[in-house]
Parts: sequence; C-alpha cells; structure tokens
Amino acid sequence: MRDVAMKQLREHVDSDSLLKHSLAVEASMRGYAKKFDETVERWGACGLLHDIDFQKHPDEHPLVGVEILRDLGYDEEFVMAVKGHSDATNTPRETKLAKTLYAVDELSSFIIACVLVRPTKFEGLKIKSIKKKLKDKAFARAVDREQIKKSAEELGIDLNEHIQTVMDALLVREEELQKEGLSLI
Repeated sequence: MRDVAMKQLREHVDSDSLLKHSLAVEASMRGYAKKFDETVERWGACGLLHDIDFQKHPDEHPLVGVEILRDLGYDEEFVMAVKGHSDATNTPRETKLAKTLYAVDELSSFIIACVLVRPTKFEGLKIKSIKKKLKDKAFARAVDREQIKKSAEELGIDLNEHIQTVMDALLVREEELQKEGLSLI
C-alpha cells in the first residue's frame, strides 16, 4: 500500500518541503497506528496523502484532495480524516484516524523544525526542548500552537505523551527512510 500511496503523492507533489512534511506526518501516523493497534500501512498512507492537493490547489485544500482520494478508491473513513484535518472544512473528526491525523499534522512539522536547528538533530531531543520552543512565538511562527494543544485534547492524549509519541515515531521513521535514501530533515 505504501508504494502505491507514494507513487500517487509524487504525481501531485514535487515540492521537496511538502514531500518532507508528508513523510513526517506519515511517520507520526505510523507511530500512532502501532500505539493504537491499527493498520500501520493504512494509517501511514493517510498521513502521506493528507496534503495531496496542497501544492497545486492551496486555496481549495483539502477539498480537491478529498475528490482525488475518492477517485483513487480510498474508503470514506480515510477521505473524511483528510477532509477533517483542516479546520476550514468544519468537518467533525469522529474517528480515531481523523483525530490522530489532525493531532499530528502541525506537531510533526514543529518537531522537525526543532530538529533542524539542533546540532545533534534527533539525538538527545527531549519534550522539554519542544515545549520551550512552543513558547517561543518567533520560532516556526506558521505553526498553530493552539491547534497542537486542542488536537491533543481532542485525541484524549496528554500533551507530553503526544509530543513523546510523535518524537519517537519521527526518529524511528528517519532511520528507516535513510535506508531508502530519503530523510525527514
């Protein structure tokens, strides 16, 4: 399933930064799938494809992506999770898949931004460091801090546990991706 999803993503995305973001969200979704005993490949594909339309249709995102995913044959739970990851759609997040995608989207990017400015990258990264950067409004200012807090609450996960889960998932996936010649950073 992952090879197919990656091929589908690359048909719509050639931006390196958007590809890296998609890989990071995929990593976090895979981590949560393991934590929740869900299908890792399916959850990862949802993370990988959640911004499939963003490069070509940023003003209509994620509505164009929803139609692309339906046309590609993804089931309605998958499609509604993608639709619900944007507050702009006013789509209720009713499934664990939808709540998780919403919760990891901003946080995955934020943690990667933190890693990029660290000389040791992932090595020695701590929750305390992430939370300190969250308080620094000038750092990664495009990341919505309130959405990170709200989404963790919606998922029913303590913020510290949420940050740790995403950090762990990103680290594991970075090691796996490097074997494929890819990287989150």
